[in-house]
Amino acid sequence: MLIAEPLHIAIEELSKLPGIGKKTAQRLALFLLKSSSESVENLLIAIQDLKTKIRFCSKCFNLSEDNLCKICQSHKRDTTIICVVEEASDVIAVEKSHEYSGLYHVLGGVLSPLSGVGPDDLKIKDLMRRFESEHIKEVILALNPDTEGETTSLYLAKLLKPFGIKITRIARGLPIGGDLEFADEATIGRAMLNRIDL
Repeated sequence: MLIAEPLHIAIEELSKLPGIGKKTAQRLALFLLKSSSESVENLLIAIQDLKTKIRFCSKCFNLSEDNLCKICQSHKRDTTIICVVEEASDVIAVEKSHEYSGLYHVLGGVLSPLSGVGPDDLKIKDLMRRFESEHIKEVILALNPDTEGETTSLYLAKLLKPFGIKITRIARGLPIGGDLEFADEATIGRAMLNRIDL
């Protein structure tokens, strides 16, 4: 081997991260090697804190430092609306829009029979239990518009129908700044179906 063993190991470990190939891993490892000891130590502490200080909220399964996440603890949120998402990263995406002020429920994935993921593998029972203790008027299904997301949305809608609550899904269509001529047929079709009055 032509490179030092610790550098090789660092490159191998960094390349295991999503979206990081061998070249990017090498650049990162060399950057860390040139960085001050304090900077590297701060990064190590931050990574360790991710594993030791972050847990799942006992109510909505969002990421949290406490038993309940900051959203579930907030008195400013509309507790009658729950937005159902696949992963905690989806909570971050919706929150960045500043257009939603209700609560969340993170499923931890979607139904995928081909991958062996069934209803018992997701936080669906936990969602159903929330109807026993919370006064919920609307559930927004904000799952990805792929086959698994659609299947999960239909499954949840069927389960929630007996509660007599409003069940909605997020609109889908063209992104802001997108060009109509470059959009695929399914996206244009969805945009036409979800058109709004002006």
